[in-house]
This record gives sequence, structure tokens and C-alpha cells, in this order.
Amino acid sequence: MSLSSTAHDLVLLASEGAGEHGTNHDSLNPYLTGGGAFFLLLLMLWVTTRLNRDR
Repeated sequence: MSLSSTAHDLVLLASEGAGEHGTNHDSLNPYLTGGGAFFLLLLMLWVTTRLNRDR
């Protein structure tokens, strides 16, 4: 089995799983996901700066 035939088999396997619906999931809102990730990063930055003070 060559690398190109293996890659072709993987592409066919992935396309069968996707069907006609595409790869996006309807229940995931990109703005909510991005906003939540942004808020989490800001929270982690705030905690890091509070714990990194010189004493």
C-alpha cells in the first residue's frame, strides 16, 4: 500500500462521515464560542498578573 492510496482512502472515509451536512455543527455558535474563549483568556491573564506581583 502506497502513501497516496492511503491518503486517498482517508479522504474517502472522511467524506463519507461528513455526508451532505458539511463540517459545521448547527448548535455551536461561533460568536459565543469565541467570546467565551476570549473571556477565559482575559481571566487567565488577570489571575496571572495578580499572582505575579513582587512582594
